[in-house]
Amino acid sequence: MSVDGNTSVKRGMDRDMGTGPDNGDAREANGTSEASGARTDDRSGSEGEGGGGGGKGAGVPDAPAGRLQALFEGHRLTPTQRRIAHSMVRRAADVPFLSSVELAELAGVSQPSVTRFAVALGFDGYPALRKHLREVAPAEPAPDTGAYNEYQQAVEAEIENLRHLASVLADPRPVERAGRLLAASRPLPVLGLRAAASQAYGFAYFAAKVHPDVRLLHEGGTMVHDRIDAAVRAGASTLLCFALPRHPREVVDTLAHAKEAGLTVVTVADSAFAPVAKVSDLLLPAAVGTGLAFDTACAPMLLGRVLLEAMCDGLPDAQARLEEFDARAAARGLFVE
Repeated sequence: MSVDGNTSVKRGMDRDMGTGPDNGDAREANGTSEASGARTDDRSGSEGEGGGGGGKGAGVPDAPAGRLQALFEGHRLTPTQRRIAHSMVRRAADVPFLSSVELAELAGVSQPSVTRFAVALGFDGYPALRKHLREVAPAEPAPDTGAYNEYQQAVEAEIENLRHLASVLADPRPVERAGRLLAASRPLPVLGLRAAASQAYGFAYFAAKVHPDVRLLHEGGTMVHDRIDAAVRAGASTLLCFALPRHPREVVDTLAHAKEAGLTVVTVADSAFAPVAKVSDLLLPAAVGTGLAFDTACAPMLLGRVLLEAMCDGLPDAQARLEEFDARAAARGLFVE
């Protein structure tokens, strides 16, 4: 039995409820925090960088990306240094073999910035940092994709992003916690502006089939704060945000307003170092591809679907709602089989 969008009706509802360099300085949104990761009340369940990873701590300590993420914890990094860290995590398998010049080119920064970054982490210089990485995070260089054309390289980069996301999800606790928060919020506001609007729309579209009150916030302007205030008055406890590059200042301001209004902010972002980290209570990272003229967001989309699954686990009547929708759709002849 299926529902709209070729999504299978959820089975097992009776189980226990519970890359490449950034494209110039434009990737660094104004007003970013110097914190190196998202705040979360669930320290034990935070993830590593999911190709991107996220939050504090590595969900999969044995993964190179997770070990790199752990290395950056506790350090107040500048926007340029966060950019270097983000590039290193996305290319975790390659970093121990890169020179400072190569890393600078990868991150789109100057070579002295890489040296200062290494010193900020407590090393004498970049050679000492690279030596440390080779000792604690040994990895073989990634396969050479030089024979691929630019379209194939973009696809391979997305495949790698999905692999990183899969490794992060080996620890399901952060997503499970997010699912419980989303299921408990009545109503549930879902925010996504500009490039992230389609991610928010897709989540809200399917979430409305199982959640009794989903409110999509995909248009900015002065009204968005009013709509958040209205959701809070109606009983909302959590806001879900999709945040993708380039990060609009308005998203950061809106999340700050949501937190001031008393909402718990769960954010799906491209990186643990995204500007929205400082205004998020639980940040779930999923990297975007940057090899084409416009970013690709397969991993954030998939993470959104994973969140839907986790939210269904927190909604005891989700299965019944899906079956009810499917019956109505069949009676109306809504879909062409």
